[in-house]
Amino acid sequence: MVDHLSAVEALKADPTLSGLRRSLEAYYGDPAREAAMDAFYAPLVRPGDLVFDVGAHVGDRLGSFRRLGARVVAVEPQPLCTRALRALYADDDRVTVVEAACGASTGPVRLHVNSANPTISTASAGFLHAAGGAGGWEDEIWDVEIEVAGTTLDTLVAAHGVPGFVKIDVEGFEDAVLAGLSRPLPALSFEFTTIERDLAAHCLDRLTRLGFTTFTVALGDDMAFALDGWRPADEVAAYLRALPHETNSGDVYARARPA
Repeated sequence: MVDHLSAVEALKADPTLSGLRRSLEAYYGDPAREAAMDAFYAPLVRPGDLVFDVGAHVGDRLGSFRRLGARVVAVEPQPLCTRALRALYADDDRVTVVEAACGASTGPVRLHVNSANPTISTASAGFLHAAGGAGGWEDEIWDVEIEVAGTTLDTLVAAHGVPGFVKIDVEGFEDAVLAGLSRPLPALSFEFTTIERDLAAHCLDRLTRLGFTTFTVALGDDMAFALDGWRPADEVAAYLRALPHETNSGDVYARARPA
């Protein structure tokens, strides 16, 4: 097996991957964070499950899903990130890396890349507009545009099977990802930001129409749910509307199966 810490150090030393160095330093080498992440995801990801990691970036969640015994399809459109993922999981036949942007269709997608902070690269023009001038986002610059392949959740299901859990973190493109899904799945999560609350409400509506029934929220990078128990969509929507701007981001979790 690839020694992940050694592989991460090699990636950090590669000058052609300098844009990923901050992410690699933040997301690897902290055993306590990894243990907390594994404990958090364990009720959602069972050994033998298939997981889709949509917006895999440099793979910290992917690592947790693998430690929990899942087979993982990692979907990531940024070439530098997919290069890192393939280096980290080169000999793991239970990881499949798909270099594409997941959205509403399989056509090409225009990706806006933030070279200094690739984790917030986005395919959403609306996200760029919302970030412009917003508190906490003033220094972010999306300085490169590239065309990438597109795929959909339905296409991924047809190719790889029905996942037990899907993690979606695509910087304002979450509604497009959910538009490419035509059936409920056991569980999924999608990122929200306080600069685009209406988008989160739209995603909740979409999931309800698909047949997801209960929801909850985790804030920021917290490995804990912020609400007691799983709630109806309208309660979660109200909770998101009431969050202070400074919360910045988090993830909504949705279930179409009982606990």
